[in-house]
Formats: sequence, C-alpha cells, structure tokens
Amino acid sequence: MITLTNIHKSYQMGTNSLHVLKGIDLEIKQGEFVSIMGSSGSGKSTLLNILGILDNYDQGEYHLDGKLIQNMSERNAAKYRNETLGFIFQSFNLISFKNAMENVALPLYYQGVSRRKRNALALEYLDKLGLKPWAEHMPNELSGGQKQRVAIARALISQPKVILADEPTGALDTQTSYEVMDILKEINKDGISIIIVTHEHDIAAMTDKIIKLKDGYIGDLIINGDLANFKKSYAKELQPA
Repeated sequence: MITLTNIHKSYQMGTNSLHVLKGIDLEIKQGEFVSIMGSSGSGKSTLLNILGILDNYDQGEYHLDGKLIQNMSERNAAKYRNETLGFIFQSFNLISFKNAMENVALPLYYQGVSRRKRNALALEYLDKLGLKPWAEHMPNELSGGQKQRVAIARALISQPKVILADEPTGALDTQTSYEVMDILKEINKDGISIIIVTHEHDIAAMTDKIIKLKDGYIGDLIINGDLANFKKSYAKELQPA
C-alpha cells in the first residue's frame, strides 16, 4: 500500500539547511495498523505530511497504492488525498459553524456529491459511531471524545484506503483514548491501513507495528515478538516501585 525508498527532506532555515529525513525506507502493507514514535524533532510530523501528500520530499520515491507520488500539482494532490486518504487530528479540526453531520459530510462536498446524499451518508457514519442523536449539534456542544468520533466519521465517509492520524488521543483522557483506539482497531479489521503518530507508549502498544524515528532515521522497527516484548516492558514501567 505504501512504499518509501530513500526519502530525504530538508528545510531551508535562512542561510542554513535543516536535514529532517535522512534516507527513510519503509513499507506498510494494506490493512496494517502502524504507529510512529519519536522525540520532538525526530521527523514524525514531516514524515506524516509526506505520507499525506501535504508536503513534497527532496529525494527518493513514495508509492501510494501503486502510484508514484511526486511533484503533484496542488489540485491533483488534493484530489488524490480526497479519494485515497482519511485524516484525523489531535485538535479535531472541525468547522465551528457547521454541525456534526455537516462536518462529516464535508469530504463528499469536494467530490461533488449532492447535499441530500452526502448528509444521508454522514448520518449513517455518525450512527455507526454512536453519534446519530448528536448529528445537529455544533462542535462546541460536544465532548472531546464525541468530537474525535465525528472526526473519525469524517475520515471514513470517503472510504479511504489509508487513515493518517496525528496524535489522535493527545487531547483526550485515558479512558476516552482507549475507546478511540478500540474504534480504530475495528476500522482496521475492514482492511483499511491506519498510521498514527503518537508519543504515548500505551497507545503505540495497541498497534501491530511501531516505527521509532530518531534524528531523521528509523531507529527501531518493532513488530511481532518484539512488539510483545515492548508491551511487557511498558507494563513493567507502569508497576509501582
């Protein structure tokens, strides 16, 4: 589904160049549930922006669902994002003057779907996430967990092949975070690839693969038996001394 080969990315900072990603090689298969971890400045956000076709890379190749993503015009990038990707953000990014149903329906507006059809589909997705009774509520009338479920419904409505989530539990309490992760795991069972950026070890431990970035490189790739050890190690850290 996703293949990155020797990806480099630098930013110009005045007269200096900041080399953020330094030869990233990565493969994420269809239906995988992956988390990306790393300290501030490790390249997590830059990598997610490249995966989401929100930023270009300088060197290497990025293939998404068999298509080379390179030097796209903003119009083509927006079209491919809308058809292939779903986004979930820490701050929810809901439009304050639109109700829950209208927020969920928004991606279909950009696909030219009629208002009646997109609102009907939005209600279906809100119903799946237990939010149909709140369909006409404005974002400021919803809890943090409800806002994130609205954001998840919005990410799903265009039937993406990949969901990219940037700290999706960062603004939520522990119980609500686990509820959101349970929803994402159910979505993942339908074959949708999910990639989340997180700094929370317990959240990362709920995914099938952990990619740890350090100084622009992949420092560790934790999967299968290693993942089990990661979970045991984290559980041990939580035990009182």
